[in-house]
Amino acid sequence: MMNKNKYNPTESELEVLKILWTKGPSTVQTVNDELNKSKEVGYTTTLKIMQIMSDKGLVNRTKAGRKHIYNALVNQHAAQKILLEKVLDTAFSGSAMNLVMHALGNTRTSKHELNQIKQLIEKLEREQND
Repeated sequence: MMNKNKYNPTESELEVLKILWTKGPSTVQTVNDELNKSKEVGYTTTLKIMQIMSDKGLVNRTKAGRKHIYNALVNQHAAQKILLEKVLDTAFSGSAMNLVMHALGNTRTSKHELNQIKQLIEKLEREQND
């Protein structure tokens, strides 16, 4: 049975996961240092968040001397997929077109990104015709 909490991280937990996905297994101090690059977060706050994440099954921790090393247990792609489905269902009534139109209309999209989007659309069209 899938642990729903594992794929429903809070905003703070998602920030920690992003760091762990980027940097790999890390100490609380490393995560806290990264968080403090964008906003002020106390060490004990980061520690508490990561302990809760461990209890929820989002991360595991192993002891390395006096330090604990935390590792993401949630696959980045799987988490993104589930979070996107949640946004799609709740904010866009399940309409992928509305989501894409909103995303493309509210951000600057590079020519390279537009070409990748076109290639994806062409691939999906070919798959539907097979």
